Amino acid sequence: MIKPDDSSLDPDELRAVEERARKLLDRASAWKVFPTPVDDIVAAAKLKLAPSSLFDPRRLMAYIQEKTAGTANLVKSAISKIFGLCDVEESVIHIDSTVAQSKQNFLKLHETGHHELPTHRKLFKFFQDCDKTLAPETADRFEREANNFARFALFQGDTYRQYAADSKFTIKTPMNLAKKFGASVYASTREFARTNFRECVVYILEPIEFAPGVGARAHVRRVEVSPSYAIKFGYPADTVITLDHMLGPVLPIGRRMTRPTTLFVADRNGDRHECLAEAFDTTWNILVLLYPVKALTASTVILPSGFKEVAAT
Repeated sequence: MIKPDDSSLDPDELRAVEERARKLLDRASAWKVFPTPVDDIVAAAKLKLAPSSLFDPRRLMAYIQEKTAGTANLVKSAISKIFGLCDVEESVIHIDSTVAQSKQNFLKLHETGHHELPTHRKLFKFFQDCDKTLAPETADRFEREANNFARFALFQGDTYRQYAADSKFTIKTPMNLAKKFGASVYASTREFARTNFRECVVYILEPIEFAPGVGARAHVRRVEVSPSYAIKFGYPADTVITLDHMLGPVLPIGRRMTRPTTLFVADRNGDRHECLAEAFDTTWNILVLLYPVKALTASTVILPSGFKEVAAT
């Protein structure tokens, strides 16, 4: 089942969030420091990281009950299980220390985003002394804003995109850049697709399962497309990848990676394009990168200030 949208904002909302993140990176002197100095960024926000994790269910409930009758003054991370909390009143963030360090990095920045974005902070200061709750649509927008704040801070604005543009066009590039920026391979691969000037799409699949009468299959968790891919090919609507799907031969069954495999994809006009697809199994998810062969020879064009970068072949 495809996960609900966790990051889209309208342009004005996105600009406001990114400007807040940009100012915090300035205060932390974090630009071009690798891996991204997450703890310095948190400190620049005048936040403290709790010295021990309270994410044992009993401790977590006791903490919430001690703070308030509800959970109004606690901002939850956008994950079904609570992995991060921001205590607005105490300026302390709590992160589940049992998750991978790369995920902790994103969570720290997500919770910092809640603290740094004025609307979040003001609303939660108001709600902390009463039994009201946020409307679901407002809470959802807050989570998407905090996710974008974390993305911008972790990948240092356009810095990741610039490094990706100068690197070989292969799934190994976001894997390598994940280490450089201190991100998870999952987050890095999503960023690779959504910010790439080339035409490409990343399918994020759930682990492969074997179903009677179907064989190997993997459900689609998320799909990320580059802007140029979306214009030319549209947004894929696949929900499950089976062996008879065009991506079936790319599924890494019994191995961690698959080599670039040739296949053909029709664009919006029905014209078929020769493409390559390659995959990597992280054990938690399968990441599939698909791109037209022509993308391998695309290069950036530097235009005067005020114009956007485009691809040329």
